Amino acid sequence: MAITTTESITTADRRRRGGAAPRLQSGSPALGGRRKRVEPLFLAFLLPTLLLFTLAITLPAVMGIVLSFTNSVGFGEFRFIGLTNYVAVFSDPAILQAYLFTLGFSLVTVLVVNAVAFLLAIALTSKIRGKIALRAVFVLPMVISGIVIAYVFSFLFANSLPALAGAIGFAPLEQSILANPDLAWIAIVIVTAWQAIPSTLLIYIAGVLSIPGEVYEAASLDGASSWRQLVSITAPLTAGYILINLVIGFKNFLNSYDIIVGLTDGGPGTSTTSVAMSIFKGFNGGDYAYQMANATIFFVIAVVIAVVQLRATRGKAVL
Repeated sequence: MAITTTESITTADRRRRGGAAPRLQSGSPALGGRRKRVEPLFLAFLLPTLLLFTLAITLPAVMGIVLSFTNSVGFGEFRFIGLTNYVAVFSDPAILQAYLFTLGFSLVTVLVVNAVAFLLAIALTSKIRGKIALRAVFVLPMVISGIVIAYVFSFLFANSLPALAGAIGFAPLEQSILANPDLAWIAIVIVTAWQAIPSTLLIYIAGVLSIPGEVYEAASLDGASSWRQLVSITAPLTAGYILINLVIGFKNFLNSYDIIVGLTDGGPGTSTTSVAMSIFKGFNGGDYAYQMANATIFFVIAVVIAVVQLRATRGKAVL
């Protein structure tokens, strides 16, 4: 009885001092060490999605990798031929040209898109009139189909721009740049950037708006110019958003297809043929197993690039 009374007094004294009585932790013997049971409803929603993903993505991918070691044409009988397709891919100059174009185009486009979108985000979050309406205008290209955009710009590059260049006497643009093997890639970069900037812009606007206004007020009181605020405040505090846009943009541009098809269809010649285009054209041309080997190599390269980007941005790209 004395021990019980002493424990009660000690507990009451601890509570008066603001302390808390020790609590039983989850997983302790007093609670039986039971884990929280997964609700059957969660599994009911998860399993159909997992099944569809497996049937539509995982299974075809595995089958494609297996067929890349055969002489299959996409149907009928086939036999395994080992690494013959992979050796042929690495020695095919057309495939190597497609990889060089895709990587170069992706790098240039991601830099252009992020530079323009970042500057627009700063402008559209500053104290200007009609900035809400301007944001809506700049976001419109995001909701238009890529193939529609490509056909519209194809007409502009083939007709309107040469006519304007002829009127002002600018000879280099009097002919369509889509027919010039050295300039066609520039048209693809312009059109791809025009469609990609809105989604990148939205992320940058969210990043700029997340910076407290007091930071800029303090910088202004210290005499910092607009350029100094941009370099020392805006850019560092939106670094996570910049990294996210770089990762997402580069991954998307590696898979570019519809805009290139609508503008040049890989031409002139094969100067603007991307890896995705070479794979699809090969499927239609009877080189199914050969292009599956190409697709497998492209998949591995994309995974390696993604892993490198994630490691480089670990702990930094956090919204």
